[in-house]
Amino acid sequence: MSDDFLTSEQTENYGRYVAEPNEVQLARYFHLDERDLAFINQRRGKHNRLGIALQLTTARFLGTFLPDLLQIPSFIRFYIAAQLNISRPEILSRYAERDNTRWEHQGLIKLYYDYHDFGDFPWSFRLKRLLYTRAWLSNERPGLLFDFATAWLLQNKILLPAASTLTRLIGEVRERASRRLWRRLALLPDSWQKTQLDGLLEIPEGQRMSVLEEMRKGPVTISGPSFTDALERYTRLRSMEFSRLNFSGLPAIQLRNLARYAGMASVKYISRMPDERRLAVLTAFVKAQEISALDEAVDVLDMLILDITRSAKNIGQKKRLRTLKDLDRAALLLARACTLLLDENTDEAALRQAIFRRIPKDKLAESVGKVNELARPQDTHFQDEMVEQYGRVKRFLSAMLRDLHFQAAPAGEHTLSAIHYLAELSGSKKRILDDAPEQIISGPWKRLVYDRDGRILRAGYSLCLLERLQDSLRRRDLWLENSDRWGDPRQKLLQGAEWQAQRIPVCRALGHPSDGTKAAEQLATRLDDTWKSVASRFACNAAVSISNEGKHPSLTISSLDKLDEPPALIQLNRRVRELIPPVDLTELLLEIDARTGFTREFSHVSESGARAQDLQVSLCATLLAEACNIGHEPLIKHNIPALTRHRLSWVKQNYLRAETLVSANARLVDFQSTLPLAGYWGGGEVASADGMRFVTPVKTVNSGPNRKY
Repeated sequence: MSDDFLTSEQTENYGRYVAEPNEVQLARYFHLDERDLAFINQRRGKHNRLGIALQLTTARFLGTFLPDLLQIPSFIRFYIAAQLNISRPEILSRYAERDNTRWEHQGLIKLYYDYHDFGDFPWSFRLKRLLYTRAWLSNERPGLLFDFATAWLLQNKILLPAASTLTRLIGEVRERASRRLWRRLALLPDSWQKTQLDGLLEIPEGQRMSVLEEMRKGPVTISGPSFTDALERYTRLRSMEFSRLNFSGLPAIQLRNLARYAGMASVKYISRMPDERRLAVLTAFVKAQEISALDEAVDVLDMLILDITRSAKNIGQKKRLRTLKDLDRAALLLARACTLLLDENTDEAALRQAIFRRIPKDKLAESVGKVNELARPQDTHFQDEMVEQYGRVKRFLSAMLRDLHFQAAPAGEHTLSAIHYLAELSGSKKRILDDAPEQIISGPWKRLVYDRDGRILRAGYSLCLLERLQDSLRRRDLWLENSDRWGDPRQKLLQGAEWQAQRIPVCRALGHPSDGTKAAEQLATRLDDTWKSVASRFACNAAVSISNEGKHPSLTISSLDKLDEPPALIQLNRRVRELIPPVDLTELLLEIDARTGFTREFSHVSESGARAQDLQVSLCATLLAEACNIGHEPLIKHNIPALTRHRLSWVKQNYLRAETLVSANARLVDFQSTLPLAGYWGGGEVASADGMRFVTPVKTVNSGPNRKY
């Protein structure tokens, strides 16, 4: 690995005064106490006392001695001289006349204040051990490791070595940790699995891309075929049996980093790696991709069920609009009959004859039938239209039941039993089900699941199960092994001895009592007080009411009245629109970069400091392509080196990472806080995009609402 990760500016500032210390730093590093003064006053001559004092405070602040004390800012020289009652700091020039004096004083400072050289045992060994532990357990950039090492050396009074020595040490430690990870990963797969891994890099006959590139591509649309393709991708990865390998003892973040690297690097580059590294990279990729493929497949299933429900609702609403006239006609006819029924002057004995004189019997029967046909129960949610889409569901239901191995919490056992029952019927064409678990059939579904003879219809039962499955998955009553987003949340909790060891500090950090019974009592008391507080204001709150229509009471909260825009705001909007010039989006992005320099936060993945001419142009183009989801094609200009296809692809693979995006966004936010106008908009707790909805031209997996909100 390259150890050339420091910029020229960082190298120049290493062990040097960059700016004048602030008041806190002056008090901490440059204040001379009685012990310091006693040590300094042992020197003869004011210039010697000032020189050794500056060497001492510089060692405290920078962690090293400067070869020329005149490099120390004049403000610090005056500050130290004032504490030594020296009126003329210019006498420091006499201190530099004799080099031996400077070396002798450095030795005295190291001896009196217990400073150590970098090569002294055991300090360099301890630093190597700490750096190796962090490099093994985390994915910290070498720049962060450099800062950590510098801070540790300062804290432990170890004089800083040359910057090249420290960077070389960090590079060696990271290389050693990486090689250990590669070696352990390469030993996990057996010979058959190694053959499967090598096969990922091959291009099948008649295909244009390798198996690895196919495995990288996740689902992009919401449809039955897309779900079955996602399931097939998952089963291909699962068939390699990497989930049975023992990855314990290997840092998860390093595995994810290797897998992410395999997802970005070219197949040719991976194939040219040494055997050990290539096997390690591919092993981490298959391990992580199997989990990711399962999550993506279930994501598509969840959105597909939602799409089926939405389609059923749209069909039902359109159907209802078409039949409203028939329903109105029948309802009006029945209303006329009921008017006679409620008339107190009508003779009860001749009531039927009176009704049939007004309304023919066949017409009345037809109206009753029409109302029963068109009117919907209050608790219905377009289940009829969902059953009509059974043909669409059949295309992926058998694959789902076969390839997804669900597990259940106690609340999901009935749903799991129904899944196992339908899975056993895979391949059967039975339309009537015998002995099917009936606990999942809720009230609105009964009329669609049971026929007139009380038998269970397969179409209605399958759609009922699908709705129940989605609800159980979202509640985590059902979960999948080897899944991150749809797994058992209990497995992510501390268990047994680990929890007992962490229980007290965790509870203290969260402000909860360590006794569970006491914590539950406190929550119950807070809940009871809240209920009483709400109840005391309920009667006088006109915006809230209880509706007793239907089987269960429901809470009704009236919406807020719309506030009309004042004329001044309308005029301001018009003036602002007139003042904003029409600007091309690409030009706007480049101007923002010129003002904020956010593209400087994007570093090369290898931390080698690799830069290219007009890199900011390439970065802005790549960011625009990713943000607008338009790809690189509209932005490629072969006559502009910064916008060629190769340059944009290189930038995307090597510069766009989660940490660089976070860093660039932080710079934009920091710059935003310096604008006077931003201060009038509040403290920045709410973004201008919060709550906004965007219409996408094509229905895709990523076009839904953010799960975080």
